Amino acid sequence: MEKIAVLIPCYNESKTIEKVVKDYHNALPEATIYVYDNNSTDGTGEIAKNAGAIVRKERKQGKGNVLRTMFREIDAECYLVIDGDDTYPAENAREMCRWVLEEKMDMVIGDRLSSTYFKENKRAFHNSGNRLVRWMINKIFHSNITDIMTGYRAFSYQFVKTYPVLSKGFEIETEMTIHAIDKNFNIKEIPVNYRDRPEGSVSKLNTYKDGMRVLKTIATLFKEYRPGLFFYLIAFLFLAVALVLVIPVFIEYMHTGLVPRFPTLIVASIMFVISLLLTITGLILQVIAKKHKQLFEIMLNEVVILKSIKNK
Repeated sequence: MEKIAVLIPCYNESKTIEKVVKDYHNALPEATIYVYDNNSTDGTGEIAKNAGAIVRKERKQGKGNVLRTMFREIDAECYLVIDGDDTYPAENAREMCRWVLEEKMDMVIGDRLSSTYFKENKRAFHNSGNRLVRWMINKIFHSNITDIMTGYRAFSYQFVKTYPVLSKGFEIETEMTIHAIDKNFNIKEIPVNYRDRPEGSVSKLNTYKDGMRVLKTIATLFKEYRPGLFFYLIAFLFLAVALVLVIPVFIEYMHTGLVPRFPTLIVASIMFVISLLLTITGLILQVIAKKHKQLFEIMLNEVVILKSIKNK
């Protein structure tokens, strides 16, 4: 098993990949650097190979697909994941790996938002989108993560081998952050400098399309990881509508002894029944989610044992 593996998912990063590989080789000369070429058409893979990286291919398009393959194929005590666009300086690489190897952190987050991101990034919607996603996740999952969507992270073997990669694209960062929070992994944030892409390098992130995917991912994981709260909130909305509809009918009945608005009463009753069903659904799914957490802890113990066997 390798000590440190530097993982670089790439798609058409010929302008920057050589510098990135060399920078991280200089920062971590003992590490093995892997570049996974995700159907590049500009010679990214060949440039990375000439720069000293081990180059492999991933045919399924999307960063999530690349990371899934990386995590399956590579065994290391520490995984350092970076983008190939030269936006993250290598100066923090050793510190991030140290937190995994010596301090036993499971996820070390390279926090751009506490340093230079808002000054360097020229895309205003990306700035507001980062703030929105951070606020939503911290509120829903009762966490205090500063940078949810950074592409600069270090991981432990235990995290990588027990993390089910479901996302296919750039929403992968949001997914892995929520997974780490929900499964109570040890998380550490380190402020890192961020610089915008150099001239001639084009971002593959679509502000609106990928932004909607991130929001959809948050909603999906909210439902799956905290189903009780998710369904209770929807049930409360239906209950509130039912009360708004039925209270005037009830008041009129108390004054006149008549119920002239039967359609309103029927709709209110249906809303109340739906609210009750949603509450029961949330309760059942919350019990299932708790059971899954218990099974996950058992699986995590097995992975720890497997790691110790591989290190012998």
